[in-house]
Amino acid sequence: MKFVLTLLGGIVLGALLTYFLFVGAPRMTKLPGTPVAAPDAAGDPPGTALLTLDEKFFGTLLDSIFRDMGQPTFRLAGMRDGSEGAARDDVRFVPVQQQQGGCINQVVLAREGGGVQTSVRLANGKIVAPLAFSGSYQFPVGPCLNFRGSAQANVALSFKQEEQTLYGQINVEGVNLEGYSPLLSGVVTQFVQNAINQRVNPLVIMRGQQLALAIPIQATGGTLRAQAKDIRSEANDGV
Repeated sequence: MKFVLTLLGGIVLGALLTYFLFVGAPRMTKLPGTPVAAPDAAGDPPGTALLTLDEKFFGTLLDSIFRDMGQPTFRLAGMRDGSEGAARDDVRFVPVQQQQGGCINQVVLAREGGGVQTSVRLANGKIVAPLAFSGSYQFPVGPCLNFRGSAQANVALSFKQEEQTLYGQINVEGVNLEGYSPLLSGVVTQFVQNAINQRVNPLVIMRGQQLALAIPIQATGGTLRAQAKDIRSEANDGV
């Protein structure tokens, strides 16, 4: 029994070492701009525009993505390439029937799996995102690791005024794997976070035209234009 435990410990340790040598620890890119804060307790200043998005909006958006574009698939080849352009080229939307077999280094998001639905939830002042996924990774030394499960993530927001752009960043808090020892959850958590960091973060949520205001003035024949100076965010339950 002692020999078996030692052997299993060596396999897990070897997998961890191989992962960090060839894939690397997650490299969090600092979000552009300034983190979005909560609304001022004293009330909204004059000239404040209010935009409300509820969970149904995000649900409809995700339904459209999975139905019309396919499952978001993050290929992990060349993950150590620091080029942002090269990283973005590996983000694809692949219909389920067209996905290849074999051991492909990738993470595939699913609309639903294992009782978890990929969604956006607004609760307790946070934007949270349960993620259902599957994937595979071929260790340089060892077998192919096929995995399936769900992840718990949150979304951080920031606003860059000079670009008039609202950014988001997905942060994976933990992973639950189906049919695997909890010892591997930490490895796959890093694996999924690394994939999201390299291929997705930061997200562009809104750009200048969506944030700017243009009101035609008939009396003068001109247009009153306004730009966002600051953005505040408040996440209530469901809204």
